[in-house]
Amino acid sequence: MKHFDEVTVKIIVSLFVASVFLFSACSSNNYFPGAIDVLEPVSIGGMKQWMMANGRNEDLPVLLWLHGGPGAAQMPIARYFNNNLEEEFIVVQWDQRGAGKSNPKDFDESTMTFERFVLDVYEMTQYLKERFDKEKIYLLGHSWGTQIGFVAAHRYPENYIAYIGVSQVSHGDSSQLYAYEELKKRIGERGRKRDIQKLEKLNGPPYREHADYVTFARMLGKYDMNMDVGMWKLARVALRSDAYSIGNLRRWLRGANRGSGPMWDETQGMDMLEWVPEITIPCFFITGTEDYNTPLVLMDRIMERLDAPAGKELIIFENAAHTPFFADPDRFYAELKRIKEKTIKFE
Repeated sequence: MKHFDEVTVKIIVSLFVASVFLFSACSSNNYFPGAIDVLEPVSIGGMKQWMMANGRNEDLPVLLWLHGGPGAAQMPIARYFNNNLEEEFIVVQWDQRGAGKSNPKDFDESTMTFERFVLDVYEMTQYLKERFDKEKIYLLGHSWGTQIGFVAAHRYPENYIAYIGVSQVSHGDSSQLYAYEELKKRIGERGRKRDIQKLEKLNGPPYREHADYVTFARMLGKYDMNMDVGMWKLARVALRSDAYSIGNLRRWLRGANRGSGPMWDETQGMDMLEWVPEITIPCFFITGTEDYNTPLVLMDRIMERLDAPAGKELIIFENAAHTPFFADPDRFYAELKRIKEKTIKFE
């Protein structure tokens, strides 16, 4: 899957242009100082992977955030929008293999397999439990991160207090079919015949060729079907990040541009309920009504079919698309605080 996932190619272009023309305007962000302020490499899955942890104090529960992509690390932008979460959690942003600071020039793309990513989640979880002296942690996945997070929560429930799926992937083929119909409608309303012809030349949906899907994803972005924040704003935020250098941004660009290409044949069209029929910890799903990458309508499958004996809840953000944590940071904070209050007893 390639959702925010690649906060689309448009943001890649924006970051590149910004890195060339706006470097002189860089300045550090100022965040509320906390007792937990960590930026360090960790040996995960046979390679050095970087994680950042921030929180008001060491007594808070740990929240491991799995970013989208593969490749769309959020480390340089997350605190700008969602640093209020640090009042309730030790928030861990982790650049997964092949993403951001964890994307060296000699990165071996052959290690990008679905199973390896799930095992990386397990290993990072074990590291965080020991690093912060916790028996269990919270696991949050966004977009692509919900695919590996969903499986990790299913396989290793003893490690987690609760699972939070933001823009949860349900069924890749159905998502593409739903988005295709809406995209075709919007193109028709704007009378853009060339775009209709371009769309109809693609072999799908569903798209079995990676190049076809990349073209389709770009068109979704063009017609405002996935973003909640403008690309230039995200680029400016990333450039001001204390966590990233210009070299790190170049690594980010390479990883985001690569996306899911190396494992497209393995991951496209996945039905997550075939992988995860049951999760025994509390589950929460946060979805925007305007999301056409992981459409709200497909959450009915999850809510109806997922066996969740500890409970499951769907939280809908009106007028938000694929990144509800950017669209309404205050409500996102309030919902995660409520989830914490509801589940912390399971720690």
